[in-house]
Amino acid sequence: MSAPWTRPVLARQLQDLGLARGDAVLVHAGLRQIGPILGGPDTLIDAFTDVLGPEGTLLGYCDWQAEEDAVADAALRPHIPPFDPERSRSIRDHGAFPELLRTTPGARRSGNPGASCAALGGRADWFTADHALDYGYGPQSPLGKLVEADGKTLMLGAPPDTMTLLHHAEHLARFPNKVVKRFEVPLLVGGATHWRWCEEFDTSDAPPGLPEDYFATVVRDYLATGAGQTGRVGNADCVLVAAPEIVAFAAHWLEQHYHRAGN
Repeated sequence: MSAPWTRPVLARQLQDLGLARGDAVLVHAGLRQIGPILGGPDTLIDAFTDVLGPEGTLLGYCDWQAEEDAVADAALRPHIPPFDPERSRSIRDHGAFPELLRTTPGARRSGNPGASCAALGGRADWFTADHALDYGYGPQSPLGKLVEADGKTLMLGAPPDTMTLLHHAEHLARFPNKVVKRFEVPLLVGGATHWRWCEEFDTSDAPPGLPEDYFATVVRDYLATGAGQTGRVGNADCVLVAAPEIVAFAAHWLEQHYHRAGN
């Protein structure tokens, strides 16, 4: 077994990749890909804060472990726990990192259940405040604010088709017949459960004519232009991109390829 990765080494690798003091970065992390870390995954968060400094902000995409199948069951509906940004767990589909970040002392979490993000650092309150309950991947979201703040997104041992920031590009892209879904969510309001109807562009399926993993193609095409940085943190292959640039690229890519598909 190789020696575990240490906080200073991880911090240096993050700097070599292109992160700097004051940056805001949305991270998707495959912790197992990094290899053993001295002190466990909390050390990785410490390494990020060393690099970003007190004015920088570390973000993670939480989503929510919702009980969607139970909403329509009249017997179960009264017992569904409401979404509480302070207590509701992150969805397990995105690995352990978002929940690890959410539960780190000082972290904040935004208030849109399905699109919720956690943030730690100098602008955590700003990133997580006033997250729209309708169209939660749009401009009034942590993703929209990441673009506004000239932030970055890092795929740290995570596959490129899981780059959540590209849902913001889907929201912005101009093409016809976007699928809109309406759904009810239970929210904790004033200590009681309040059911609210929400509306969102449906991001669960790719637009017609595109494969389900088309995010990976977008990322590869973006990197092929010479933009972004690649490297390693621990044993994990990484991709670091600028949020405004890849969102603009992805929105244009989506508009072109949607129309090429004959729509």
